Amino acid sequence: MVSEKLQEIYELLFARFGAQGWWPGDGRLEIIIGAILTQNTNWGNVEKAIMNLRGAGCLSVEKLRSISPAELGELIRPAGYYNLKAGRLKNFVEWLFENYDGELSAMESIGTESLREELLAVKGIGFETADSILLYAFGREVFVVDAYTARMAVRHGLIEAGCGYEELRELFESNLEADVKMFNEYHALFVRVGKEYCRRTTRCAGCPLEKLPHNVEAEDF
Repeated sequence: MVSEKLQEIYELLFARFGAQGWWPGDGRLEIIIGAILTQNTNWGNVEKAIMNLRGAGCLSVEKLRSISPAELGELIRPAGYYNLKAGRLKNFVEWLFENYDGELSAMESIGTESLREELLAVKGIGFETADSILLYAFGREVFVVDAYTARMAVRHGLIEAGCGYEELRELFESNLEADVKMFNEYHALFVRVGKEYCRRTTRCAGCPLEKLPHNVEAEDF
């Protein structure tokens, strides 16, 4: 059964790597900023950008709203695509003020699916970013998937290559018990094993999943 296989994969990964301590961030706003900035870059660069924001006293929704896009772009330059990402941060903050008076806590009463739809309607926020915000900033039972997740799922025969984000998310959410802590760890563990072993060019030797049936020739993501 798929559910049993997913559980086995999780247990093997957790036994090897342990708790990953995701998502890094001091408070809900930092987590959201990180989720937006981490698109198409590594976390080390995101940390540098967040440190710049902290140093400039810009880690508040009020300051993010008042600062000019150009100034914001310079502060987050280490995260790459800085002008684009400055716009995305601005879009989120404007949406927050227009709909929730700038109060992140006001989003807590909104149902998960409704809040997800609202986040996806914000220009620049896609599925992975919206789900990261829901899971890590608001503790919602949403499974975050990414390229690492897709690669692992295809190579281990859990899903066909070419599936969409929503189909992959549904695979995990429908076959695992809804558990925020587990969803958090599972996503982080996929990233860990994806970076260390299940790369585009595989390093199966020593992988905690090495003994499970898999096909490294499966179409990649």
